[in-house]
Amino acid sequence: MIEDLWYKNAVIYCLSVGSFMDANGDGIGDFEGLERRLDYLLGLGVTAIWLHPFQPSPGRDHGYDVADYYGVDPRYGTLGDFVAFTHAAKQRGMRVLIDLVVNHTSDQHPWFQAARSDPNALTRDWYVWSKTKPPQAHEGMVFPGVQKSTWSYDKEAKAWYFHRFYDFQPDLNTANPHVQAEILKIMGFWIQLGVSGFRMDAVPFVIAEKGPEVSGEPREQFELLRLFREFLQWRQGDAIILAEANILPRQDLDYFGEDADRMHMMFNFQANQTLFYALASADSRPLVKALEKTRNRPASGQWAIFLRNHDELDLGRLTEKQRQTVFQAFGPEPDMQLYGRGIRRRLAPMLGGDRRRIELAYSLMFTLPGTPVLRYGDEIGMGDDLSLPERDCARTPMQWSHEPQGGFTLSDTPESPPIHHGAYAYQHVNAAGQRCAPESLLNWMERIIRMRKEVPEIGWGDFTVIETGHPGVLALRYDWRKNSVLCLHNLQAEPREVGFATGLDGDGRNLIDLLTGQRSLANDDGRHCVLMEGYGYRWYRVGGLDYLLRRSEI
Repeated sequence: MIEDLWYKNAVIYCLSVGSFMDANGDGIGDFEGLERRLDYLLGLGVTAIWLHPFQPSPGRDHGYDVADYYGVDPRYGTLGDFVAFTHAAKQRGMRVLIDLVVNHTSDQHPWFQAARSDPNALTRDWYVWSKTKPPQAHEGMVFPGVQKSTWSYDKEAKAWYFHRFYDFQPDLNTANPHVQAEILKIMGFWIQLGVSGFRMDAVPFVIAEKGPEVSGEPREQFELLRLFREFLQWRQGDAIILAEANILPRQDLDYFGEDADRMHMMFNFQANQTLFYALASADSRPLVKALEKTRNRPASGQWAIFLRNHDELDLGRLTEKQRQTVFQAFGPEPDMQLYGRGIRRRLAPMLGGDRRRIELAYSLMFTLPGTPVLRYGDEIGMGDDLSLPERDCARTPMQWSHEPQGGFTLSDTPESPPIHHGAYAYQHVNAAGQRCAPESLLNWMERIIRMRKEVPEIGWGDFTVIETGHPGVLALRYDWRKNSVLCLHNLQAEPREVGFATGLDGDGRNLIDLLTGQRSLANDDGRHCVLMEGYGYRWYRVGGLDYLLRRSEI
């Protein structure tokens, strides 16, 4: 069963092909370059690679405006290059997930071009049209302040078309059986080429009812999720869907499926947002509430735990007071904020480059309930370029070395240059330099990932919140197959002496820190006393070394 549910103890690394490594010197990353860097990812401990869109696209939204679902953008290579990459990843024991962007297409997609030019075209009903401007056209924008409407008039079609995102991304009519069949065909195509699953973009919008008469609370077509799941199980039993669904906890089971027949994984946006509030305020209580609210899921379902991704840090689920606390701590300047709800920065500059806080944040990510998702460049503490528009500031190329263009390309004029000035410039922050430094962030990340993979209780087990008496100290115990681990994190800058009981008899009296080898022995009352340094963390094996030796004899 463990092999079938490989994602329960995976380490996922997300990247954009065009920003990772350029092999042919044209200034744009490609699959050949990515294949060359697979051993770097293997050494880091990555078990699955999630690729952002790489299909042919006008490129107005970083590939999320797809113009051909069955190809590779020529800038990145060919289908042959893609298959060579997936084969090389498989040889190294790494799986490949790709973005599945089927809420909308590019307005340059042949389907839309045919639909707008002929009302009788086969693909006309593949999109959402209205003869008149719907009254709710100025509601529901995804990008407030940038996006002005969700309906636009097309002169050639002589009709209004719906677009939840930008006006160059017309929504697909996912209620249409022909569109549903095409989505399955797309999934089957890429599965055949070596993909192990999909990160499905904007799932609540994919399954929402669409039309000029639709208004108010969204009405979801949850049967679509079951359709997608059943198709994958039929084509490749261990393939998965990782859903991007920023929903309320009361809807979690609607997306996972009470019978585990819908989404395999979902990003835990509730935990993500309250985690940043915890880092900003040194108060773990909202995070604990979020973890409790998202506890309920099928045994085979899994949360994806992340810190930063390719979008802004969305704080829309926090209260206004909590959101302002995070803004003040991590994005106080107006140009650091985006869409009135988020922060458009990478993690390292958000935390002021403070190594202690960066380690604390990643230790938390790796020990919260679920599967960790790491963004490219964060393992070396890459920064952002706030002079770039919107989300582009955190999408600069990977910084491999101190060589020109950060070792990303031999071109003198890359499409998107790496950061070349300031504290986070490639001359100061790069993989080659950190690989040679034993105490670098990169080497620390390799060690923490190796340890995370050796602690399956976090990915497979259930958690218990342990009372520490301090809201600034979070303690979580994980139990699985009669084994337990206990993780402590001090969110405060000041040292804190923490007293606690593990909640377990017998072996709970003995703890060994998996990161340092230090022991903690309980007193006669069964309580431990641990001195936590500011921003400190501990990963304890409950039962200690003697318990581990007994386990090996079983």
